[in-house]
Amino acid sequence: MTAKQNITMIDFTNYKNIKTLIFDVDGVLTDGTLIISEGGHLQRKMNVKDGYAMKKAMQAGFQIVIITGGNSQGVYKRLRGLGITDIYMNAQHKIEAFEELLFVYELQKENILYMGDDMPDFEVMQQVGLPVCPQDAIPEIRQVSKYISPYKGGEACVRDVIELVLKAHGMWA
Repeated sequence: MTAKQNITMIDFTNYKNIKTLIFDVDGVLTDGTLIISEGGHLQRKMNVKDGYAMKKAMQAGFQIVIITGGNSQGVYKRLRGLGITDIYMNAQHKIEAFEELLFVYELQKENILYMGDDMPDFEVMQQVGLPVCPQDAIPEIRQVSKYISPYKGGEACVRDVIELVLKAHGMWA
């Protein structure tokens, strides 16, 4: 699918059961570029369209979760500012955070969408009902994905998949 294709061409079947959306940070919510300041601080940029969509999904009753290997307080503050409470930072083995999430909330794997872009996401993506990725994900991740966004990481790929889920549920105006 390209960004210009009509949304009616999407089969919404895979999206109708989704209740929880899990996102990686670097390479998904950001373009993966790290800017290092003279003081040694790492900086990332996030797309406001992704933030808007995540807030809209939470307002519609969907659970938004972040699982990232990073440990940036700036990223944490941004995500908390959006209202996201389930943020797993410094997750060196993302499957462990995922399994904890399943246990704590008694989630069903088939009701979960996970968006990742690189090998640390691979194991979790094999477990969920709807694995998806940005257009610039590595080949192994693209191969296990049921949907590849036409947008790159940090360029509103998160908004793209949230729109699909909300449209499948009749909740996107």
